Amino acid sequence: MGSLFGTDGVRGKANSYPMTADMALRLGAAAGRYFRQDRSAQHRVVIGKDTRLSGYMLENALTAGLTSTGMNVLLLGPIPTPAVGMLTHSMRADLGVMISASHNPAHDNGIKFFGPDGYKLSDEAEAEISALVEHGVEPAAAENIGRAKRIDDGLGRYVEYAKTTFPDGLRLDGLKVVIDCANGAAYKVAPEVLWELGAEVIPVGVSPNGHNINDKCGSTHTATAAEQVVAHGADIGICLDGDADRVLILDETGTLADGDQLMALFAARWADEGRLHGPALVATVMSNLGLERFLAERAILLHRTPVGDRHVVEAMRKGKLNLGGEQSGHIVMTDYATTGDGLIAGLQFLAEMVLTGRKASDLMQNFEPVPQKLVNVRFAAGQLPLDDVSVQAAIAAAETELEGSGRLLIRKSGTEPLIRVMAECEDADLLEKVVGDVAGAVEIATS
Repeated sequence: MGSLFGTDGVRGKANSYPMTADMALRLGAAAGRYFRQDRSAQHRVVIGKDTRLSGYMLENALTAGLTSTGMNVLLLGPIPTPAVGMLTHSMRADLGVMISASHNPAHDNGIKFFGPDGYKLSDEAEAEISALVEHGVEPAAAENIGRAKRIDDGLGRYVEYAKTTFPDGLRLDGLKVVIDCANGAAYKVAPEVLWELGAEVIPVGVSPNGHNINDKCGSTHTATAAEQVVAHGADIGICLDGDADRVLILDETGTLADGDQLMALFAARWADEGRLHGPALVATVMSNLGLERFLAERAILLHRTPVGDRHVVEAMRKGKLNLGGEQSGHIVMTDYATTGDGLIAGLQFLAEMVLTGRKASDLMQNFEPVPQKLVNVRFAAGQLPLDDVSVQAAIAAAETELEGSGRLLIRKSGTEPLIRVMAECEDADLLEKVVGDVAGAVEIATS
């Protein structure tokens, strides 16, 4: 069967392999057995979810699997992914589980695991859990079956913690903030945190119905929030994704800043304050060449990793670094959180606005991006387009054309059946050509 896990947990279309109730039950049992090594002790799990309809099904199945191995389950309900990481550690749980497919459409879902330290699991731990799923696990004796209960204070704990990450003595009084929660996991907590810190809040995407998560809202569709920023004369728009572990920022005109611009702002400020460890930033191979040049001018190192915030966090922990992230908006600040946290990153941007007295538009254009083009090509199950000789030839030709003037990145998505073709180059015509040539070759190979 191989590992069930992709770049960010197990993910797929709800009610289709591997996102079935049966597989969730088996995953729960496997994870429960993996973490319940000492069978004489009490063990607990916290489970959070976003607002997808299939979350009910998967939550119940996971609970059955976990309790069957003797784990006691605490159900948090809809709550951001970073909150699950935080609560796993603070509540002394052996395991945290988040049921979410992040920025994907409502028909998808996923399962992410956190260890007792609040960090996502290592590749090795995921491989062992996959093996337990495949071979099966022995259930606990009848008298040792675990209990499950819903807890009501998880959201409140996270709200209070998020507020502590905002600098002491600062307030958001006088700032008008549009917050787009993507009809997802942060629909309650994000507006509450901002309001309690003093902001005038215009909430968007806060009416989940099980089907509308990420639908024409959130970080994957910022036009909705941009319209509200302009209509209300807001100072800033903060766009979260479905599980609130990523953020994109809109300035007062509705113009967008991606994760690269946010990382540039935070890295430069933290370096000036002497609080940027390294001094270095961890980003992925997708981050813009302009960011790399911006950091080099300030003697800040850039460490690149494969795509996926988990890889970013692993590199940060290995290098004892405290800032990293992805162009897509995962901003990881290990001083505050164990994974990307869209709300906390948004609060840090707001803190910059308050401290400097500058507009959002003045803070979010820190470097001129090198033109970048990304094309996604879908492939069918069983296809291996990157092994095709014609595709390999097209990639080699493109790399030759770009040599010295840009870069090419071809990768298979870890969460969807897509080949991602990305290139950067100052020459717009050459950029269009090389991406078109490679994407065209992949399309032919998959037709």
